[in-house]
Amino acid sequence: MSTDPVVIDGGDRSCVRLLLELREHLAGLAPGTVVHLIAGDPAAPIDLPAWCHLTGHAYLGPVDRAPAPTYALRVTADARPTAPESPWRPR
Repeated sequence: MSTDPVVIDGGDRSCVRLLLELREHLAGLAPGTVVHLIAGDPAAPIDLPAWCHLTGHAYLGPVDRAPAPTYALRVTADARPTAPESPWRPR
């Protein structure tokens, strides 16, 4: 099993769209997997920790020395699902 993080490039997507896509990516990853999310949206440093708190994934913080704004999180086995149309509403 690789210990390298899974890198997801969110580009300049808005946080809502980014979180919808992130939710799909995380669904296919094993618990304990570390993800590095590249996100240019200025709201990402606020929205991503809040979303992780809501869903139960572990927010690990900004990634130092990354060439673009990048944030780390760890996938958890007992993550709480959100509504299909809204990443901010618990299901």
